[in-house]
Amino acid sequence: MSPAERRLPVVIVGGLCEGARRAAVGDILHTVPGTVVLHHDLSSGPDRSVHRTIRDVNGPVSSDHAPLVNDCACCALREDLVPELVRLADAGTYRLAVVELWDSVEPQAMAAVIAAESETLELTGVATAVDPALVLPCLSNGDDLAEAGMAAAPTDERTVADTFARQIEYPTVIALAEGDEPADDGDLALLAQLTPAAQLVQVGEGTLGPALMAGFDVEAAAARQHPACALLPQEADEHGVDTLVWRRERPFHPGRLHAALEDLVCAAARI
Repeated sequence: MSPAERRLPVVIVGGLCEGARRAAVGDILHTVPGTVVLHHDLSSGPDRSVHRTIRDVNGPVSSDHAPLVNDCACCALREDLVPELVRLADAGTYRLAVVELWDSVEPQAMAAVIAAESETLELTGVATAVDPALVLPCLSNGDDLAEAGMAAAPTDERTVADTFARQIEYPTVIALAEGDEPADDGDLALLAQLTPAAQLVQVGEGTLGPALMAGFDVEAAAARQHPACALLPQEADEHGVDTLVWRRERPFHPGRLHAALEDLVCAAARI
């Protein structure tokens, strides 16, 4: 067996919508034989550590704690994640590892550290799990993550809206899992217009696992989030959701544009 054939395929599943994320991970776990799930809970308890759990289709495999690094739970995740994945790869027990990210963790940084371990691990896919009915509420939520109890570090100043926007901009797969409130056509149209490079996959139909095994290009994904490289949106009008591309030879006045941003966009502006 060649070194490439010995590499452990790894899939990342993240998202602020915990219920949707759990449903997506459960879908993969029960439809792809030989899957193991690795999750770090960053809501640090009294012992000031990160709780790591590993489970497979039969239930829990192990549970342990990783100490905080520089008083930062997300830093502890980065330090602990790859060694655990390499250990699973060396054991040779599983055919696929699913990294279930905690609520506010953005996939880009985790994808980069996994892809860097290319001799042992193969990042085959990244998905953000979304409850379509919560897309608009999340994108319009200007609250700080700290206020929502989802900050990954004491210095985390991100907002709910910006975090959610980056979570859906990066992956090539958006896993759709409806919650208590059914989504309407407008919710799905909004999500499709915001993520033109992603494949929308319905959880529970057995297609999510295969969609995440196609391979993942971390450089191309990072470019989608970079202002200098991001593709312009395409004009669209579907189910009451419009995307307008404004084209003029003269640029906006920077001062007036900045002053008007709060009226134009309540949160998650992209400039």
